[in-house]
Amino acid sequence: MGEVIEVGSTPITPRAASVAPTPPISSPPSQFHSPSLSRSPLLALEDHIHPATKTPKSSTPKISTPKIRTPRFITPLGSPIRRALHLTKLDPQDAWLPITESRNGNAYYAAFHTLCSGIGIQALVLPVAFTILGWTWGIINLTVAFVWQLYTLYILVQLHESQETGMRYSRYLQLCSATFGEKLAKWLALFPIMYLSGGTCVALIIIGGSTCKMFFNIVCGGTCTAQPPTSVEWYLIFTSAAVLLSQLPNLNSIAGVSLIGAITALGYCTLIWVISVAEGRLPRVSYNPVKANSEIIRILDVLNALGIIAFAFRGHNLILEIQATMPSDEKHPSRVPMWKGVKVAYTLVAACLFPLAIGGYWAYGQMIPKEGGMLTALYAFHGMDTSQFLLGLTSLFVIINAVSSFQIYGMPMFDEMESKVVHRTKKPCPWWLRSIFRAMFGYGCFFVAVAIPFLGSLAGLIGGIALPVTLAYPCFMWLKIKKPKMYSPMWWLNWVLGVLGMALSGVLIAAGIYVIIDTGIKVSFFKPH
Repeated sequence: MGEVIEVGSTPITPRAASVAPTPPISSPPSQFHSPSLSRSPLLALEDHIHPATKTPKSSTPKISTPKIRTPRFITPLGSPIRRALHLTKLDPQDAWLPITESRNGNAYYAAFHTLCSGIGIQALVLPVAFTILGWTWGIINLTVAFVWQLYTLYILVQLHESQETGMRYSRYLQLCSATFGEKLAKWLALFPIMYLSGGTCVALIIIGGSTCKMFFNIVCGGTCTAQPPTSVEWYLIFTSAAVLLSQLPNLNSIAGVSLIGAITALGYCTLIWVISVAEGRLPRVSYNPVKANSEIIRILDVLNALGIIAFAFRGHNLILEIQATMPSDEKHPSRVPMWKGVKVAYTLVAACLFPLAIGGYWAYGQMIPKEGGMLTALYAFHGMDTSQFLLGLTSLFVIINAVSSFQIYGMPMFDEMESKVVHRTKKPCPWWLRSIFRAMFGYGCFFVAVAIPFLGSLAGLIGGIALPVTLAYPCFMWLKIKKPKMYSPMWWLNWVLGVLGMALSGVLIAAGIYVIIDTGIKVSFFKPH
């Protein structure tokens, strides 16, 4: 017979004439991309492929048949993409950490998590920005900010998997370290990321506890004879509920919680702007932008308005973590379902934010309260002529959304605490220690909320420091990792957006420092309002 020609995607390794070809061993991609299948870390790729053993010599000639020789180019391990990219490398210990413990997510879960983390109580103060910028510039800036942050969100989704190294960057700080170096990444991103997780949880306790008090007053009214809890006690009640719910083990396990949080966020945003518009404009409402007494104050007011719009968009520090819950291989990369979920989520985000800003400014004009925004305006101007059921339902939605958002914003902190134990012991974190960590974090946030109630006065300053996480760093990451052609449209776009994001962060920090020095801060430790 003639010489047998092997079909494969790799060069043929010379073999001795007496050795029969050994069929390649292939495994399904899921074996390498689903650490959630067990609580044990995955073995390295080489550990899954056993070396072929040589067949003893025989005088009888061997005939190769298609039955035992599968072409290498159609096997998962032998595909050109697999050889070129080695997609996807996973840290074995990721199978024990709450963010990456389960990789069974899908586009629906991504939409739930993104929507729950993307809409917050800070969106209710958007009409305050319009009182300074006016109709035209308010709408223009809100639209530009929405498109800008959606583009940086797209960048993060695309950079989750590196086509050069095959790594999955399952956490924002990991991607920063891979891009800028570990030392520089800690200087640039560690504090903002920790603030966006821990600081948001503190703010959620303050908002949730205050709204619990408001809900009690609406439901109870003047008929209750019981002594209502104090503000600190309401904070404690809310924190206890959040800590109890935080015992769910991993990010995928709170998908249902995020769904409830997303529904309630849509609910209270819609209720607030619909009721405000339905009640009509207030008497003597004015839409003339507020004019400051001096040029410096005017500039600071404009910067404050831009900061309000920029801070209305949140959740970029969680996008890589959400995408990490999905399986991925070269044929079905996680960026495809992730981007589908993001598009659905941000369509709904836009359907909430733009009516809130435009409808709220139309209804209240310059009379919109600076503290609390639309929620405060609803109770202040329509508390007597609006159904108590609708007011109570709005408050209940805010409380449920705050409890749900606490879970997803606390997850990076839970992951960080457990990673210290896992990396030291090389074992999964025990359930009792996991419970202790989460309770410590929850009640630690409660302590900060009670001890430093004036933390909100520093929100502009700290928010300016954290702003590059959303608007600037993703652009520089794209330039460093993707290396677009110099002076190409993508090169210019990312450089311009990155520099503008850093500049906006700088002026907001400067404005925050100036306001603190000029107006001061009313310091009141352990005296929450």
